[in-house]
This record gives sequence, C-alpha cells and structure tokens, in this order.
Amino acid sequence: MPKLKTHKATSKRFKYTGTGKLMRTKIGKSHLRRKKNKRVKVQFDSMLEVTESATRRRVQRLIPYAGKGN
Repeated sequence: MPKLKTHKATSKRFKYTGTGKLMRTKIGKSHLRRKKNKRVKVQFDSMLEVTESATRRRVQRLIPYAGKGN
C-alpha cells in the first residue's frame, strides 16, 4: 500500500487532542480585526470541538496520520 497524502490546508485548520477529540479553529481570525472589541478578539484564539460525525469522517480521510483520530 502506498503512503496516503495529507491535505495540508486541513491539517492546519484541525487538531486532535490527547484524548482524541477533533478541534477546529474559529472563522474570522485573519483580517478586519481592528473594529472588533478585545473580548471578541480573545475568543478567536480558542478552539472548538467538532461534533458532527460527517465532518469528523471527512477530516479523518483528509489527514490520515493525525494522531488518535484514526
């Protein structure tokens, strides 16, 4: 069996925790942040758990070697 390629954009957006939960980054982090207040900007730094099973399966196919998600 040949090696599977990792989808690099997906690997930068999703991470697996030590317990195997799939975490995603929030949208709206990259630009137009000057007009947002400090509380909102701090909330952008946290990550959210992915709860949809269809999304988890799709991400697992795109990043096959990403830890405990296999």
